[in-house]
Amino acid sequence: MSSLKDPFFDMIAENLKQFTSNNVFAFEMNSCSEYVARLHRSRIVQACQFLRERYGFRFLIDLCGMDWPGRDERFEVVYHLFNDTQNKRLRLKVSVAENDSVPTLSNVWRGANWLEREAFDMFGIRFEGHPDLRRILTHHDFEGHPLRKDYPADRIQPMSSTPLEHVYDADRNRLMRSHNDDLMWLNIGPAHPVTHGTLRFMAVVDGGETIRECDSEIGYLHRCFEKMCETHNYNQIIPYTDRLNYCSAPMNNGAYASTIEKLMGIEIPARAKVMRMVLDEFSRIIDHVICVGTNVVDVGAVTGFFYLYYQRERVYTLFEKLCGARLTVSLTRIGGMGFDLPDGWLEEAADVCNSIEKAIVEFDNLVTKNKILVERMQGIGAISAQDAISYGWVGPCLRATGCELDLRKTDPYYLYDQVDFDVPVGTHGDTYDRYLVRLEEMRQSVKIIRWCLKNMPSGPVKVDDKLVSLPEKKDVYGNIEGLMNHFMLVINGVRPPAGEVYSQVEAANGELGFYVVSDGSGNPYRVKCRAPGFVLMSGFAPIMKGQRIADLVAALGSLNIVAGELDR
Repeated sequence: MSSLKDPFFDMIAENLKQFTSNNVFAFEMNSCSEYVARLHRSRIVQACQFLRERYGFRFLIDLCGMDWPGRDERFEVVYHLFNDTQNKRLRLKVSVAENDSVPTLSNVWRGANWLEREAFDMFGIRFEGHPDLRRILTHHDFEGHPLRKDYPADRIQPMSSTPLEHVYDADRNRLMRSHNDDLMWLNIGPAHPVTHGTLRFMAVVDGGETIRECDSEIGYLHRCFEKMCETHNYNQIIPYTDRLNYCSAPMNNGAYASTIEKLMGIEIPARAKVMRMVLDEFSRIIDHVICVGTNVVDVGAVTGFFYLYYQRERVYTLFEKLCGARLTVSLTRIGGMGFDLPDGWLEEAADVCNSIEKAIVEFDNLVTKNKILVERMQGIGAISAQDAISYGWVGPCLRATGCELDLRKTDPYYLYDQVDFDVPVGTHGDTYDRYLVRLEEMRQSVKIIRWCLKNMPSGPVKVDDKLVSLPEKKDVYGNIEGLMNHFMLVINGVRPPAGEVYSQVEAANGELGFYVVSDGSGNPYRVKCRAPGFVLMSGFAPIMKGQRIADLVAALGSLNIVAGELDR
């Protein structure tokens, strides 16, 4: 095996050979400088344990299925591992036939539980030894597996009835049938103010309203974003990304566009990079506004929310002046930006920064040390850094445990490596620390925006490539070549080379990543969205055991679950 250009991965490749079976082993660096290993499914558990313990891959960042109908082993399970101390990433692949199974990794990483359930639901891939392998995004009446290539994208399957109970394992069924009068089942949501019509919890509580068991039900907003990506060209997917975390839509646009740019080897202009930074940090602020504002409303502090909500509307006005839309904006394009900054926009953005900074101070003084708020949040929904990492938690919720992981620092993109800003961390990993971390992150985002406004480069906002960027209007209207280029790009979109890529950004809730597989055509063969809310939600029910029902309300708000990205 030839050198992989990195001694770290050369050692891994040599050591992984001990986990070969049936002569299935490959290790390579692909065209996007990503390291990919193929193993036999029977050795995946031992290999992952080895990589976690020996080489520091503490995070199972994502797990997804692939469908290759023409292969003898039709399905593929793809694992994305992350070493956060050395900023190293590794992709593992195993193949599996339709009637075979893959050993579960739920005993290696807790987050594998939900990720494997998703692969089972979407593809029908079975994971041997999984403690609770049932559907997670589609309903209990659903037939088939929607991300298989032979499943029609336009097939609709309505649900005939709503079950009163979840499908629990034997221990939970035993507890449900208990004749102990002090135990009862309690349904929370989806028609509940704190679940916003998109979440449901079933809890076993005792007479003191202490949660003995809890399970989460999601999928109420599932629209199979990933299936729709396969039926549209790369540019047409951008508006779909708006609908993921719709509280910070520009961050989704940029994360997706960056992934395709990485696959195509595109370096966007400096002005486009700084514009994306400004939009991302404004988006981070308004996303945190929704989180901390509604979180305090959920525990009774209504007035404080309005101190921040007005600032959110001011940011939306900036978006509107840039592109004409406020919530779902589609600002980003593959190869740069869709729009340049209008006259006076930078000055207004600076004024909005001043207004936000003042509002944060007022909100902080009004709410943060309020005795009722502190007692409702401190010690509630706490999780250790070790457990958070095992679930794959990222972003403010992970940093609240004391783990100082922020991709803008550890793996800087755009021009973040040139900006001086701090990464706030907590100590207890509870609801109150998650609140404090987000509040300070808003201040740091203002600091980053001011740097960007001061150092905004001149020049173009998109690459000068007729196969990637739409021509200027004067060329579309003024010459036949411009008209033809516009027509072809709108109809066919961009055409990345065949290959695969994973790219990530530090979104408001943590690592937002896209895994894209191209077959060289105008539509992607596969798009997998690594949604931070999904892994956060996977660890929520377990940390609520022993807490009160009222605590569930406070803790849930601190996770900032947005169903658009949770369910996709």
